[in-house]
Amino acid sequence: MFIELTEHLKCPASHDEMHLVLVPHGMVGRVVIRGTVGCPVCRVEYPVENGIVRFGPAPAMPAGPPRDPGLAEAVRALLGISNPGGVVGLVGSACELGAPLAGLLGGVHLVGINPPAQVEPSPSLSLLVHGTSLPLRSAVARGVVLGGEYASAPWLAEAVRVLLGGLRLVVLQSAVNAPPGVTPLAAGKGLWVGEKRRR
Repeated sequence: MFIELTEHLKCPASHDEMHLVLVPHGMVGRVVIRGTVGCPVCRVEYPVENGIVRFGPAPAMPAGPPRDPGLAEAVRALLGISNPGGVVGLVGSACELGAPLAGLLGGVHLVGINPPAQVEPSPSLSLLVHGTSLPLRSAVARGVVLGGEYASAPWLAEAVRVLLGGLRLVVLQSAVNAPPGVTPLAAGKGLWVGEKRRR
C-alpha cells in the first residue's frame, strides 16, 4: 500500500469518518508491505499483509470476463482524466486494468478493491479488501471503475459515495441502472459511463 493513501482510507464500521492511523512494520520505498491500519474512533485494527490492507474478507463474486488489451485505453478516455494527482478506484475484475492504466494515467495513484487473486500490488496500485463496502473516505476519488460483477445497487452507491462531484463512474458492463446522483453519459460495447452530479 502506498503510504500516502492512508489519508484516503475509511474504517468500514458505522461511525463518522475519521483519518485512519498507519503503523508500518515493513516498507519498500514508499510502499507499506506489512503493518497495521487503526481506527481512532472504534479502535479496530486492520492488517497490512503482503502490501494488501485487509479490512475484512472479500465477497464471493464470480470472476469477470477476460480483459481486452485495448480496454484500458477506452476506460482512460471515459474517465476523462488528463492531469496527474489524486486516486482512481478499481473494483473487482477492473483491478486487472491496473498495470496498463498506470501507464496511461501517469501520476494518478490506483486503488484496487477486492482484486482477483492474480492481481498484485505495485508502487502505482494499492490493494484493499472488504466484503461489503469501499474502504475509502467520501468524495476522494477522481474516478471509479467497477467490474461488471459489482454493477449492483449497493456497490454502485458506494462508488458514487467515494467519487468527487463532476467526475466519472465507469462500469465494465453496458446495461446499468444509473445510481442516484449520477447522470448517464454513454453505454455500449460492454462499457457504461456516468458523471456524478455536483451538489
